[in-house]
Amino acid sequence: MSARRLFLLGGIALILTGMFFGDIFAVFTLHQNAAQVGANLAAAAQAALAGNRQAVLANFQNVGAFLENRGTKVDTHVHMIDFGYLALMLAILQPWMAFTESVKKKLAWVFLTGAWLLPVGVYLIHYVGLAHSPLKTIGWASIAADFGGLIVLIVTFVCLLGLWRHFRGKLAGPPDTLLADRSTEGRMLFAGGIALVLLGFFHGAYYAATDLYMHEAQDYSLLAQMSTGAAAGAGAVLDEALSGYGQLQGAKAVNIAAHAHSIEFGLLAIMLAFFQSYVRLCTSWKCRWAAVLLIGSLLLPVCVLLEMRFGLVAGGLADVAGLLIIFALLAMWIGILRYTGESDASVRRTSGPGAPQ
Repeated sequence: MSARRLFLLGGIALILTGMFFGDIFAVFTLHQNAAQVGANLAAAAQAALAGNRQAVLANFQNVGAFLENRGTKVDTHVHMIDFGYLALMLAILQPWMAFTESVKKKLAWVFLTGAWLLPVGVYLIHYVGLAHSPLKTIGWASIAADFGGLIVLIVTFVCLLGLWRHFRGKLAGPPDTLLADRSTEGRMLFAGGIALVLLGFFHGAYYAATDLYMHEAQDYSLLAQMSTGAAAGAGAVLDEALSGYGQLQGAKAVNIAAHAHSIEFGLLAIMLAFFQSYVRLCTSWKCRWAAVLLIGSLLLPVCVLLEMRFGLVAGGLADVAGLLIIFALLAMWIGILRYTGESDASVRRTSGPGAPQ
């Protein structure tokens, strides 16, 4: 197994795990967590209105705990997927790194170790806390996460050094059959990925031009309304402001999420387009899985955007779209695992000692 395939399999495994974890979190934790945060904020506002300082403090402590729980889960999900993207990028760049294959494979293993260690450490922060930690403010889980991040940073820097050595020495790398691939499924993924990225850009520009500044103004006015209602002892005004503020934060969240997911899945499709010759499946099934990936990648951000209007129906469809992407990625991962390495072997034969000149 080459270093490129190690980065590729490890990167897709990270993305798969991050997406599966995100789906589980969205279904069983995210909405319930948001409801608890909203309920505790409302209770804190009512307690402040009644002058009950202890109840205010207790409710804000609950809000902090719920936000930490949510934050660590979101960070775990995001870091796994982002490190998977970075691994795919490093897989693409492997032919231009001026290291031996054995060094590249060691770098791949070290990178993947750090890429798994950081999100697992982040996930455990909420549960481990400061128990038995040698430091007053940083727990063992945070230390493990920081160490994993340091490993990824060092390996990425070394890979950049390999690229610099290659281009500084003006070395002629071996022919890369992956980048020269023009298969049907590769073109589907590349074109679909570009379309998704453009769609995400257009939606972001539209949101910024039409709604962003209005939402910022509403944010300020609702906070002012809350403080005015609390100071005047007007419970009805306070409840109305709290309800409006929750709706506003939801509208901002779905727009940002739809924008980000469209671009992220577009980039994923573009990078996967380069590796279709590694997927050892018949051409018809590779095209089907590419289509499933693109359909899920389009359906998910659209359904996320519609959650404010259609509620749990749109949220459920978004989760189904996420499962479509997971199934397509898993099929490609299995195909890459079944790959026998003939392309890598042909590259080594054409570039190794005794190769025809």
